[in-house]
Amino acid sequence: MALETPNTGPVISATSPKPGGFEPLRLPLFRDRWIASTVSSVGTWMQDTAGTWLMTSLTASPLLIALMQTAASLPVLLLGLLAGATADIFDRRKLLIFWQAWMLGSVGVLAVLTFFGFVSPWTLLAFTFLLNIGSAMNNPAWQAIVPELVPRELIPDSVSLNAASNNLARAVGPALGGLMMAGFQRVHTGAGSVFALNALSFAGVIWVLVNWKRIPLFKSALPSERIAASIRSGLRYVRYAPDLQCSLVRAFIFTFFISAIWSLLAVVARRDLKQGPLGYGILNGSLGLGAVIAATTLHRVRQRFSADQILAASTLYNVCVLLVLAFVRSPAIIIGTLIFSGFAWTSTMSTINVSVQLAVPAWVQARALGTYLMTFQGGMALGSVVWGVIAERASTPIALTTAACGLLITFPIARRFHILQGPAPDHTPHQWKRPAPELGAHSDPNEGPVRISIDYMIPAENYAEFTLAIHQLRGMRLRDGAIRWGIYRDALDEENLNETFVMESWLDFLRSRERITAADEAIRARVRALHRGDEPPKISYQIYAREIANPVPSHAPDPPPANFSF
Repeated sequence: MALETPNTGPVISATSPKPGGFEPLRLPLFRDRWIASTVSSVGTWMQDTAGTWLMTSLTASPLLIALMQTAASLPVLLLGLLAGATADIFDRRKLLIFWQAWMLGSVGVLAVLTFFGFVSPWTLLAFTFLLNIGSAMNNPAWQAIVPELVPRELIPDSVSLNAASNNLARAVGPALGGLMMAGFQRVHTGAGSVFALNALSFAGVIWVLVNWKRIPLFKSALPSERIAASIRSGLRYVRYAPDLQCSLVRAFIFTFFISAIWSLLAVVARRDLKQGPLGYGILNGSLGLGAVIAATTLHRVRQRFSADQILAASTLYNVCVLLVLAFVRSPAIIIGTLIFSGFAWTSTMSTINVSVQLAVPAWVQARALGTYLMTFQGGMALGSVVWGVIAERASTPIALTTAACGLLITFPIARRFHILQGPAPDHTPHQWKRPAPELGAHSDPNEGPVRISIDYMIPAENYAEFTLAIHQLRGMRLRDGAIRWGIYRDALDEENLNETFVMESWLDFLRSRERITAADEAIRARVRALHRGDEPPKISYQIYAREIANPVPSHAPDPPPANFSF
């Protein structure tokens, strides 16, 4: 059984004012985390600008320059599931401290190598990749702790404020990074200085985490899943969660095409606009400025428009942005266009992020976020390679135009995947009134597979309603750990129906009980209400009987006669 913790999240009292967009900042723990994250994000965006501009000085290849975005995104694509699984298994506080220290060390070594001129295009790509391994492993746990810091009703505003933090840094960081690069005669000295400052920025986050007295929202009394099993259960949940799948599809389609903006902006600045590092920093910062505006106004935007409307407007506007970057050569027009592009970017990604966080219960939240980040960064990484190759073999305008056309063509397909429709499901853990069934004294909890069989008596007039409800229950069983499920009608008694589902082990069955939420229980209650009989539905639990060698002579009874029938 789960160990229930008494209301570990912060509480908004009945006398508190109506929550607004900045309400989470009233909570000290969230506020400290937000400030430390903002400082660290400023360093990250300074590094992004300095690293990309350093690459333009090391090589003239558009592909290698575009690969900087791939090096930043690929680790999440490779490690997203692992990151989510570890964040759901291990203590998130300790995990975050480790990966923040990893990033500090990676950037620190790169800073030293850059100062002394021992950096090549491939060295820069390698250390960018190492830095983002830490980021990939850090991010699911970092986002999954939000429900531990704020009440559930403040999660949308918290996500927006986190986006504001990152995008405030995106507005300031690139300009500061470009200014520092322009302030030194040697590109290597400027880049090395930026890398060193970024390394120091991780120290503030580590300090906040070290002083955090964490009380998890959900803690199981059962042994932790192994990493491989945790990844499988996360994938199984995604497979049978349609709402989550819609969010992932929207994230991939959007980021795949929009990655052309991020990956080719430095090429546009240097080749087409004839700008230096400061000019590139201003262009990059324009995206951040628009993102900050979006993050601080999304609270009101969400009250007026649906999630699908926000995503549709953002998509169509960014088609125009890609075409402007392809054919317009006026820095003033491009800066104005990029500000609104930043607004559209944050509106889209914040909306999708909220849909993921509200779609899943606490036990699988980090794995769901890891899958989302993997999808998001997978679109960025794959798109960056595609647009970089097209720019290398054809031209930058052709690459940007192709991305714009692709985004427009796929828009009708993306619109079919709806998100944040209707009330959010209640993912409060279900409180069981009866203890879990006791396993036999000579059985091992790791034995399996385990088959659970439930017999229902369903009158003919309830048959259609029952089959509709029981197939909704199917998704719940499979999301929570079942590897097979079926509902069968007795061939001789049509009112007798049997539900059967299989778990990998008895321990997995106990875990599935812990994972049932209030929304799941409502489905189970609807199914049980259709049962008719003097007794509740009969449940049996069976463990697969494996053949074993028995050296002791058997005293089995005589075999049945040949005409014995089953």
